[in-house]
Amino acid sequence: MTIFCSHCHRPLQAEMSCLPRRGKQAPGTSKPFRSTKSASKARRDQINVELQALRSLLPISAREKERLSYLHTMALVCLRLRGAQLFPPGTRGTAVPHASLALPHQDSASPCAAPADSAPPAGPALGAELLSLLPGFLLVLSANGKLVYISENVAQVLGLSVVELLAQGDTVFDILDGRAHEDARKKLLLAREEPGREVTFVSEMRTSKAFRLQHGGNRAVAVRGRFTALRWPASPSTAAFLALCTPVARLPADDDAGSQDDLFQSTHILDMTFTDVTE
Repeated sequence: MTIFCSHCHRPLQAEMSCLPRRGKQAPGTSKPFRSTKSASKARRDQINVELQALRSLLPISAREKERLSYLHTMALVCLRLRGAQLFPPGTRGTAVPHASLALPHQDSASPCAAPADSAPPAGPALGAELLSLLPGFLLVLSANGKLVYISENVAQVLGLSVVELLAQGDTVFDILDGRAHEDARKKLLLAREEPGREVTFVSEMRTSKAFRLQHGGNRAVAVRGRFTALRWPASPSTAAFLALCTPVARLPADDDAGSQDDLFQSTHILDMTFTDVTE
């Protein structure tokens, strides 16, 4: 009996084929991993567990932690990591004398590590009383413009909390108006090339929706600061841009928004000499 190949229809001997035989799979060799719904769910669950663990380590209240999304959690974690790199524990007194921000510290009398429920220092240790006396909020940037620290009173200036501001992005350019990016880059580059030199640039910063509806747009803020070596030897990884961000124009209070008592009209000649002023 003649046997024909099912592929080329040529006569073949028994148990033969013109097609190459597949090599037998070695015993114990696992099949290629194929993602399944159960495996994907297991990975998502593991990611959720890790994010919840990171959230529990953040130095904020339990109420604030419950309101954090995963995006906000990762933004805060990255901010704390950058802050811990520039402000590591036990570096009190190692910053240069003209550094304008106090560094966090631990009790030098205790060689033991900090308790597990206390957050590691990751930024200037400034109290609410001191922040309330400032005309604006404090901003610390890394050498490449990454956000390292934003003082809590930023909400009084921009109407956004630190968490809400970080949701915009992780660099200073993410919170600035796009038209000011080029000027800000030039000023930061100049300050980085000449440490200690103070630079200033003005830009509108992102604000909350309620702020924009009330005041008609974002808020213009003057950023004034300088690069400072936080530790020696000085290097880009140990330098930070310390800045004070102050509003350019004071916004009227809600009670005074409709008041006309502070308004007057005046008439001048070309040299700006008064010729008439209303009561």
